[in-house]
Amino acid sequence: MSDAGLLIALRELGLLAPHEGAETFSLTGGVSADVFGVRTEGGRALVVKRSIPRLRVKADWRAPVDRDALEVVWLETVRAVDARLAPKVLAYSPERHIIVMEWRDGPVWKQEMAAGRVDPAFAGEVGRDLAHIHADTAGNADIAARFPTADNFFALRVDPFLLYVAERHDDVAARLRLLAGDLTRRKKALIWGDASPKNILVGATGPVFLDAETATIGDPAFDVAFCLTHLLLKTIWLPTYAGQVMASFEALRDAYLAAFPADAEFSSRTADLIGALLLARVDGKSPAGYLDAAQDDVVRRRAKAILARENLDLANLPAVWRGFG
Repeated sequence: MSDAGLLIALRELGLLAPHEGAETFSLTGGVSADVFGVRTEGGRALVVKRSIPRLRVKADWRAPVDRDALEVVWLETVRAVDARLAPKVLAYSPERHIIVMEWRDGPVWKQEMAAGRVDPAFAGEVGRDLAHIHADTAGNADIAARFPTADNFFALRVDPFLLYVAERHDDVAARLRLLAGDLTRRKKALIWGDASPKNILVGATGPVFLDAETATIGDPAFDVAFCLTHLLLKTIWLPTYAGQVMASFEALRDAYLAAFPADAEFSSRTADLIGALLLARVDGKSPAGYLDAAQDDVVRRRAKAILARENLDLANLPAVWRGFG
């Protein structure tokens, strides 16, 4: 979208006066969308997001652009749980596939870790807040009715992270397909589907969650596994801070389980999903671009070892991860 087109859209949505100017700038992380920051002459700061049909990765990865509608519902639902957890939606244009949100201050959690500011206490807050969302939406028929389809979750998570990888790794294909089938069947609570440190701001009052194109009614284990997977990857990417990052893994895990005691199989199911998601981050449609080839090999080997383990759960997974050397 051009700067001029962006300003026209904001005027049509009533967020910019007819003759009011604005500064626009691209924001990073737009794999599945164009994301812009806007500063108006009137002093307002906005974020504008527009879905794109083909995601910016090497593989041919496409998803319905109307996924933005469910993102709006997720943001509004999460704000109803706790307004500090997500930005407010100021306007939405389904015809243009544009969401306009308030600007929320704070550095991105991934960037904070990369700079050596690794805070396990903050990771614990993330775990607590994820649990809060899951607990408040579990078994709620009214909320479930707002998410009548899981098509986006399948297109953006189940297929590219599990089924696509299964086609490339015969030795774990059956395991990955079983996990994919289980994910599509479980409908317990509202899940985010993209609980990544790059989508979490370190806000003044705690975590702020962004980017929810993958939201659906599903298995809370996926959100926990997704975020914990990213923390394990950071121990490889940031070896100097590996101990602090593993402490963050444990803090998030413990805070989540303390706030939302889940079903008896939750811990083992989450551990299995971590193994699958680790493999997806090197051989799926959305690889972790910050790892080099040697680090990919380390992750691939550890992921397969996790998937091969019997009776693995979140309590013993850190020791198993460290033991792979």
